[in-house]
Amino acid sequence: MAGETIRYAALKTIAIDFETANEQRGSACSVGLAWIEEGRVTRVEERLIRPRDMRFSGMNIAIHGIRPEHVEDAPEFPEVMDEFHEDISGATMIAHNAAFDFSVWRASLDLYRQSYPELTYLCSLKMAQRIWPHFLSHRLNLIAEHLGLRFMHHNAAEDAAVCAAAAIEMAKAVKAKAVAAIPALIGMTPGRLTARGYAPCTCRKA
Repeated sequence: MAGETIRYAALKTIAIDFETANEQRGSACSVGLAWIEEGRVTRVEERLIRPRDMRFSGMNIAIHGIRPEHVEDAPEFPEVMDEFHEDISGATMIAHNAAFDFSVWRASLDLYRQSYPELTYLCSLKMAQRIWPHFLSHRLNLIAEHLGLRFMHHNAAEDAAVCAAAAIEMAKAVKAKAVAAIPALIGMTPGRLTARGYAPCTCRKA
């Protein structure tokens, strides 16, 4: 057990959130990241992304407020994500409704013909459904309300920060030594991204 505690403590854990310009998964227009260290959020970053196709749908703009003029001078996806390459490499990533965020990540990498990074990822939505089954909804804004956290929903940095904060509270709820230790306690199989492809994050039936 002591060996497991040391191993989990050494893992990098980063929450991530993407916003998209339109219905296409490869249209990321912003990314937010929040670092978890020793049971607290220690760093939050946000970057705007210029999509290759600068088509912004009215529905997406209504959700996140990002318009074409906000990103016209921003770097494209590969340059933005390359800034965080060392942080992400080998990390445990976490996203709320990871199926969406990781489909955006994969589609964007595919668009630029880039290989996938090597990492493990968790879905905080699935974790919350398992750990807090009594909640009427597990949407991020309602979890934040339950935890007394105020934030601007659909701002990528704030979504990532709240995802990280919620994951920390979930770790406490199941007495996990770290966020990365939660899956083993709730029957979750972490997802994986590798140069060879990906595997989804899943939970076995309760």
